[in-house]
Amino acid sequence: MGDRGLVLVYTGDGKGKTTAAFGLALRSWGRGRRVCIVQFMKCGEKYGEVRAVRGLAGIELHQFGRKGYVTKGKHKPEDVEMAKEALLFSGKALSSGEFDLVILDEACVAVDFGLIGLPELLSAIDARSPGTDVVVTGRNAPEALIAVADLVTEMRSVKHPYDTGKKARIGIEY
Repeated sequence: MGDRGLVLVYTGDGKGKTTAAFGLALRSWGRGRRVCIVQFMKCGEKYGEVRAVRGLAGIELHQFGRKGYVTKGKHKPEDVEMAKEALLFSGKALSSGEFDLVILDEACVAVDFGLIGLPELLSAIDARSPGTDVVVTGRNAPEALIAVADLVTEMRSVKHPYDTGKKARIGIEY
């Protein structure tokens, strides 16, 4: 049996989870690996990292979100539908054998908000093709995901410009 592939989780209340995942996508792409990024609850081209990877052959980016923010406990039926569609797509990408790295950006938040089920997420991860690495990002990673992960990094906020009233900056926050 081939290499199982790693499960990496980037979680915590600090900045940098998606940034780290996209950095790993670039590292992997730079080594000739095929990358698929699935963004739960996000859409649009305003993010610098999205603009950067859109033009790179060998990295696929798929977004499953609506314009605006999803708030825990105040989500719309459309948010649930899109998150379930993202999970279904993720399962296919993970098991297809077409990708060496699959990133499930904000999947932890989708679970935390009740948009998708944890058992279904874990099942998709477990059914991945041999050699396929998977990164799962988002705050509040569930303990069951942490238990199956090979690497867990928790981003912890120590100090942030928002704390002193500074606004988000292009190229730094998005």
